[in-house]
Amino acid sequence: MAHFKQVIIAAALAGAALAAHAGSTTTPPQNAQLQKSEIAKGDPARWYQDDTSPAAQLRTLRKEIGAALAEANLACKQGPAAERRSCLKEAQATYRQDMAKAEQIREENHQH
Repeated sequence: MAHFKQVIIAAALAGAALAAHAGSTTTPPQNAQLQKSEIAKGDPARWYQDDTSPAAQLRTLRKEIGAALAEANLACKQGPAAERRSCLKEAQATYRQDMAKAEQIREENHQH
């Protein structure tokens, strides 16, 4: 679980750094309204339910890796044009590395 948290924290920090650099939000506009309505309702119960099977755990991990890529891409696009290409390339490389290690990360995070 610790390694998975490190991956998520690293992705969040990278996204936060890029967002700060870009000077605006990294939440895609189409998600902002949905997030506002969900926040108003409180935490969904699903957040507190563990994935019970390795396949479900891997699906969740892959969704989170994809979400981190989407946030990084948006932050890159909001950044300076001169840095955009290298930023997008780095975000894609991180995504590929995380997806290639997804099963390993899942196993490390769900050892009992």
